[in-house]
Amino acid sequence: MIRIDQLRKNFGSFRALDGIDLQVDQGQIFGLLGPNGAGKTTTVKVLSTLIRPDSGDASVAGNSVIADPTAVRRSIGLSGQYAAVDEKLTGYENLLMVARLYGMGRSDSRARAHELLREFALVDVRDKRAGAYSGGMRRRLDLASALVFRPPVVILDEPTTGLDPRGRLDTWDVISTLVGQGTTVLLTTQYLEEADQLADRIAVIDSGRVIAEGTSNELKVSLGAERIALTLTSPDALDETLRVLERILGGSVRPQLDSTRQHLTVPAPQGQRTLLEVLGALEQGGIVVTEAALTRPTLDDVFLDLTGHPASAEPSPQARSEAEVGA
Repeated sequence: MIRIDQLRKNFGSFRALDGIDLQVDQGQIFGLLGPNGAGKTTTVKVLSTLIRPDSGDASVAGNSVIADPTAVRRSIGLSGQYAAVDEKLTGYENLLMVARLYGMGRSDSRARAHELLREFALVDVRDKRAGAYSGGMRRRLDLASALVFRPPVVILDEPTTGLDPRGRLDTWDVISTLVGQGTTVLLTTQYLEEADQLADRIAVIDSGRVIAEGTSNELKVSLGAERIALTLTSPDALDETLRVLERILGGSVRPQLDSTRQHLTVPAPQGQRTLLEVLGALEQGGIVVTEAALTRPTLDDVFLDLTGHPASAEPSPQARSEAEVGA
């Protein structure tokens, strides 16, 4: 349903897309995972015919974004990073307007608006102005608008950005329901849990290139070794802890750290044996550990291993130009 062949796009001297190849089969949720500035939104804009690629091609439902952009637009529903709703209209009026813009008759438009209000749990606020909606309600209304004419392909660009945990879970339910009805979904996200939970297949994108692709489990298995997760009593113990880890693991250690610099994750090449050796050495060195666990690799581990930084890392100044110019 979606095919991307050697897609390239530059914004001035910044290369947002650098030869991307992807294929999404019918009825799949395909996750495009990467940090801000990686090229996700530029890919979405090309697929939705909002910008033209400099080279390469892409097709949606068999229609080229270059040769037949009108047919592509008839095949997709698009929900961007920010809910595109008319704040002065009610929820019902927003859906009615979109249906009429798609050329649906008055009776069919009213029926479809009521149907979507029920599906997205917005019946109770159907007559309230969208400007007064919560973030989760606005996102659901935006998603409903993208589905008014039942498109075979839905493109969701970071659909849960800015939502609270409840709103995120509600959106996940909606996406899962779409696929159950036969819709193909391309989902871009920087949330690892979201890709892990929803996507049938995942492509990891960084600096405008696909650097890995597979199911969530395939990507995790590719790392092989288990992980040691340690929680220190104080960030002051981090440097000495890293020296201990380097001595045991050999060479430089590149841990995954949280913002407190007290929780770190490192590979455990020999699983439990490595964990016991590390704990013994830390105890001997007088370093107190409040928690220690042996874990399977996560998508964050995959991303860190592939790119050298976690998926939540801030983009470089050059990468931010994608959001400023191309996105």
